[in-house]
Amino acid sequence: MSTTLAAILGGAAGAVALVVIVIIVIWFCLFRGRSFSRTSETGSSEPSQAGRPLAIEMTMRESRRFELEELSLATKNFSDKSLIGEGKFGAVYKGLLNEGMLVAIKKRAAPPSQEFIEEVRYLSSIQHRNLVTLLGYCQENGQQILVYEYIPNGSVSIHLYGAGQVSQEKLEFKHRLSIALGAAKGLAYLHSLSPRLVHKDFKTANVLVDENFIAKVADAGVRNFLGRVDIAGPSSLVAADEIFLAPEVREFRRFSEKSDVYSFGIFLLELLSGREAMGLLSSDYNQNLVEWVHNCRDSGTMSDIIDQRLGNSFTAEGMEEFIQLIVQCVDPSSERRPAMSYVVMELDRILEKEMSLTTIMGEGTPVVTLGSQLFTASK
Repeated sequence: MSTTLAAILGGAAGAVALVVIVIIVIWFCLFRGRSFSRTSETGSSEPSQAGRPLAIEMTMRESRRFELEELSLATKNFSDKSLIGEGKFGAVYKGLLNEGMLVAIKKRAAPPSQEFIEEVRYLSSIQHRNLVTLLGYCQENGQQILVYEYIPNGSVSIHLYGAGQVSQEKLEFKHRLSIALGAAKGLAYLHSLSPRLVHKDFKTANVLVDENFIAKVADAGVRNFLGRVDIAGPSSLVAADEIFLAPEVREFRRFSEKSDVYSFGIFLLELLSGREAMGLLSSDYNQNLVEWVHNCRDSGTMSDIIDQRLGNSFTAEGMEEFIQLIVQCVDPSSERRPAMSYVVMELDRILEKEMSLTTIMGEGTPVVTLGSQLFTASK
C-alpha cells in the first residue's frame, strides 16, 4: 500500500514539475519575441526586417536620429563654405556638432521613407576599422540626410592625382600597399557579413585616409538608397566611374562580391600609376584589361605606367606581384577573380616582404632591387 502511494505521489510531483517547466519556456519565448520585435523608430512593435540577422537588429536601434535644426547649425545653414564635395547621394558638407564632433553630412531631396530609416539602421550597425562609420540620419522637410564620421585627410584620389597633393614620402610604394591593404580589409569585411553586403560603388574616390593614413572605405551600401534609377543604364553613370564597373555590371547590371573585386583591381591600377584609369585606357570600357597589362609588359612600356614619384624605393619582385594581383582582380570572367579574403592575404604578404627588403641596414644602404631595373631584362 505504501509503495503504491509513493508511486502516485512521485508521478504527481513529476507532472507538476513538467507543467512548471513548460510555463517557464513559454514565458521566456514570449518575452524574447516582444524584445526583438521592437525595431521601429518609435519603439513600437514591428516585424523584423527581412533577411537581417537577429544580432544586428538589436544594434540597429543605436543609430542616431538627428534634428534638421542641429545639422543646419553644424553646417552654417548648409552654406557653400561648408560644402566639401558632391556624390551620388547628394551634396556633402563638413559640419561641427554641438558636442564638438566633426562629421560629414550628405543631403538630398527625397520623400520620407521607412525603408530609408531601416537601411540606415542596418548600415549604422556595421563597425570596422577600415570602414567609414555611418552615425545616423535625418529625414525632415523633404530631405534625406546621412551623417558620417569625418575623415580628415580626404580621399586617396586627391593624394594621387587631385589638388592638394601630399608629399612624396606619403606616395611611396609601401604607403600605397598599406592603403590598399586597409581598403581590402574593409571590403572583405562587407563581404563576410550575413547576408553579404556588396559595395556596388567602390572606387578610389571612395577610399578615404585618416590622420594616420589608415584607409577607410566610404559609401558602403549607398547605392541601396538610390534604387533602380541609379543603375538604369550607362547614361545615368558618370564616365569617370564607369571604368570601375565590371563587364557584367555594365552589360547586365549584375552586382556581386566579384564585381567589387574588379573595381578594387582598377583602384590598384590607379595606386600603381598615380593617375586616373580613364587617362590610361582608351574610351572602350570593354577592352580586356588583362591583355592590356600583358601587352604593356611585353612591349617594355610597363615602367611608363608606374608612377614616377615612386622612384627606385620598391623591389622588382614586389612590384611584379602587385601587378599580377591587378591582373587577377580585373579578369573579364567573374568566376576567375579571387575573393577579397585572398586579396587581403596577398597584399599583406607583399607588404610584409616589401617592408623587410627595403629596410635601411648598415650605413644606410637599402636592401632593395631598384625599381629602375623592373621589366628591363629580356624575356
